[in-house]
Amino acid sequence: GNMGDTSGTGVAFTRDAGTGENLFNGEYLINAQGEDVVAGIRTPRQITLEGSKRWAELAQVSEEVRTADYPSLEEEMPEIYKELFDTQNKLESHYTDMQDLEFTIQENKLWLLQTRNGKRTGASMVSIAMDMLDEGMIDEKTALLRIEPNKLDELLHPVFDGDAINKARVLAKGLPASPGAASGQMVFFADEAEEWVEAGKQVVLVRVETSPEDLRGMNVAKGILTARGGMTSHAAVVARGMGKCCVSGAGGLKIDYKARTMTVDGQVFREGDWISLNG
Repeated sequence: GNMGDTSGTGVAFTRDAGTGENLFNGEYLINAQGEDVVAGIRTPRQITLEGSKRWAELAQVSEEVRTADYPSLEEEMPEIYKELFDTQNKLESHYTDMQDLEFTIQENKLWLLQTRNGKRTGASMVSIAMDMLDEGMIDEKTALLRIEPNKLDELLHPVFDGDAINKARVLAKGLPASPGAASGQMVFFADEAEEWVEAGKQVVLVRVETSPEDLRGMNVAKGILTARGGMTSHAAVVARGMGKCCVSGAGGLKIDYKARTMTVDGQVFREGDWISLNG
């Protein structure tokens, strides 16, 4: 994957893991290896043109900049994209469930590394099971068995009041990595998130990107906000699994760990300031 500009790597889902929409989607990086996509170090590009346009809208990137700097795989390597698209169709039909697949491209040749049943949100779980039932891919019994009882809890997630949302001031937008609504005081370090919560406070963990050692802090936070990384980054995947609200890759944020500040559009927010996330 890191053998130059005709090589790359990516992660894809045969359907949307967040909403269940029947839309092939995923992220890739040119001249990179798999770890680079999930580590959230570089913000990855979208595999499909549709996904790329939706991403640009959320990230407030113009169409000119998107085409020049963040083209989709569909635009960049049309033949590889077609081969990948056909493969994901085949895999989903074979396993009769939404697949999470990893692939690498080495000098214009596509290699599939693995596929597994994809992790998904509660809403997506119900939506995919019903769609597959309607499409005749699975029967009613299977559709029911696809509904994990503990995930149903997620469908009862807090959401913001419509009026409150209209009155709120949007500071920055990122990717809706995990649904729900959260409000809390900003904390920049996972161990401190634990201390604050023990002291009876509500916190939102704000990081440039999260890594496995942040797990305990993520677990106690009301929500997670990251400046880098995509829908397949550590923060996004872990938050979805926990059923916790997460917004990832909010590129407009400048986070300074030393000063414990987050700067958006020249406005400085400090540790302990209240923010809300809408996943």
